[in-house]
Amino acid sequence: MSTITGQPAVQPDIQAILDRYTDAGRDALIPLLQEVQETHGYLSREAIARIGEHLHLPASKIYGVATFYNQFRFLPLGRYHIQVCRGTACHVKGSLGVLDAVRQDLGLEPGKTTRDGLFSLEVVACIGACGLAPVICINGEFHANLTPQKVRRILDELREEVENEE
Repeated sequence: MSTITGQPAVQPDIQAILDRYTDAGRDALIPLLQEVQETHGYLSREAIARIGEHLHLPASKIYGVATFYNQFRFLPLGRYHIQVCRGTACHVKGSLGVLDAVRQDLGLEPGKTTRDGLFSLEVVACIGACGLAPVICINGEFHANLTPQKVRRILDELREEVENEE
């Protein structure tokens, strides 16, 4: 807590973002949310509260806008952020089986992160790699022509990578 204002201390990078929007009105809400999420990886309660104070909007309005758009997250991503494409080509080529394999292997539902913070799962409408379907993207790296068995192998390799670091 800040002893001067009685408000929680704001992370400096959030304050730096807010400072760039000094005369901003409600029109700055989405750019502010995007920039804070880009910097922190997600929108924390603190960040939403600070944005609301800065724009003179209640946190409920901020949450209302942020939950309307799929791009915003309220929990940190895992070390390995897995995006499973469910576009038409991927669907036809078996992406549901790939998604189910990820869900079962990790015990994780889309939009969630494992308790250890290692994996997060997101379902996306289209990754844009239709000729390589079914496709997943892990931290920006594409994995193509997947089967449930191949995706389980990839997850095992990622776990092994982490174990070797320890």
